[in-house]
Formats: sequence, C-alpha cells, structure tokens
Amino acid sequence: MQLGEGIRKHGFRKWYEKALIQSHFYLVTAIVCTVGLLSVFEAFSEARGTDRLFDVLALALFGALGVFSLRRYLFLLMHAEHTANQATCEQCKTYGYLQVAEEDIARERLLVRCKRCSHTWPMSG
Repeated sequence: MQLGEGIRKHGFRKWYEKALIQSHFYLVTAIVCTVGLLSVFEAFSEARGTDRLFDVLALALFGALGVFSLRRYLFLLMHAEHTANQATCEQCKTYGYLQVAEEDIARERLLVRCKRCSHTWPMSG
C-alpha cells in the first residue's frame, strides 16, 4: 500500500502502527530462521548420505529467507521512522494529526495538512 493511500484509509497513527507491526513480523521471521540455521548446523555434523543433501538445502533456504527478512525489516523500519520524523506540524507542533492534501506518486512526495491548524507541508515517502 502506498503511503498516501495508507494515511487516507487509516490515518497517520494507524498507518505508522501497521508499518511497525509489519516490519517486526520480518524481524521475528529472521530470528526463527537463525534458530533454524543453528539446528541444521547441529544436525549436519551427524548426518550421512542423502541427509546431508537435505541439510544443505535447509541451510540455503534458512539463510536466504533470513537475509531477505532482515533486509526487509530494516527497510520497512527505516521508512516508517523517516516518515514519522516528518509528521509534526511546524506551526502548532501537533504530531501525526494530518491528512493528505496532494500526492505525487512519481516523485514519492505528499503534501499534508494539519487537521488542527490547516498548515500544509511536504512529506517525502
């Protein structure tokens, strides 16, 4: 979901909460993959024949999924934090009480308006 669409549909605070929950899902996935990697390393020392092939495939799967999950976690977390740092109205200092006035999808920019004082400012996504 695009930033502007998410803020319009849920409001900024709910969008931010959902973005953090989604990013932490990827963190939990990365931790589970790390535990899986450690288990496979332990099983690999005692495996013979085709079991070793299965263990190598499991290592590749857990490793790839773990790296993907960690990168996705960091990306989503940094995006949410970058956006949250721009969510304070400069005029009345209200945090997160905003609505989307205009959206430029090509340049990934929003023009947002404070719901309290109607001050507008740009927000980059």
